[in-house]
Amino acid sequence: MVKRLFFVFVGGLLSLTGYSQNVLDGAYLRENSPALKVVPLAYLREADVMWSKKIWRYIDCTEKINLPLRYPLEDMTNDRKSLMQLLLTNVNEGALTAYDVLDDEFTKRMTLDEIKERCGSKKDTQQITDLDPPYLTRDTVVEKKFSTDKVVGYRLKEEWFFDKQRSVLDVRIIGLAPMVFAEDEAGNKIEGGIKKALFWIYYPEARNILVNYETFNRGNEAERRTFDEILMKRMFNSLIYKESNVYDRRIGDYTVAPIDAILESERIKSELMILEHDLWEY
Repeated sequence: MVKRLFFVFVGGLLSLTGYSQNVLDGAYLRENSPALKVVPLAYLREADVMWSKKIWRYIDCTEKINLPLRYPLEDMTNDRKSLMQLLLTNVNEGALTAYDVLDDEFTKRMTLDEIKERCGSKKDTQQITDLDPPYLTRDTVVEKKFSTDKVVGYRLKEEWFFDKQRSVLDVRIIGLAPMVFAEDEAGNKIEGGIKKALFWIYYPEARNILVNYETFNRGNEAERRTFDEILMKRMFNSLIYKESNVYDRRIGDYTVAPIDAILESERIKSELMILEHDLWEY
């Protein structure tokens, strides 16, 4: 009798303990990334900069290497967030500042209403007829929300420079802008696949947020990378669409065929590497 009461007591205790435990989606609790701190950049003096040039890139999120920046899609998983979900959430909460795309110099801040309008979020009035007699028709307000799944790429503004103090050709990311296909009033894509930028994010401000969110690692889920690591370690593929020039024009403004624009982009990339090589003496 005593043994029976003992086993009943232990079984009840274990069952209560089991109910009190949290459900863990995995074999262990991930504690590394949420506690990460931004790695500070090397101190840079103007006197140590021998050469610098601003470069603008486009990251196509449909390319395989860039997929971690686009996925997961909305409501797909609670384990991770896409880069756009992360940016838009923090902009709405006031943790990040969005700047207008009228220029790329971060001169005009955007309000929440301007951001929603730019993203296509709006309220519209539609007429709905009741299914039951007397079949009255009435106006109903329908809210159209922006889906982060529409983001297909990002613009990246950066500055390359040679630091003579450290004897390195280095780069600093300045801004990040999500891109979507342009749509007409009905919400249909405009012919030609024209893309538009939604807003600019000042990257040094965003680093403290991006460093705590992981992306998917195809090779090893135990060694995931954060958004900040992917961008700072150049773990993406991109196409240069503009370099700083006296006319302030893009590559597409002085090339005709798309292949010419690609070749011009590769020429600029090659010049950056050749420049670093030429600054050394052997």
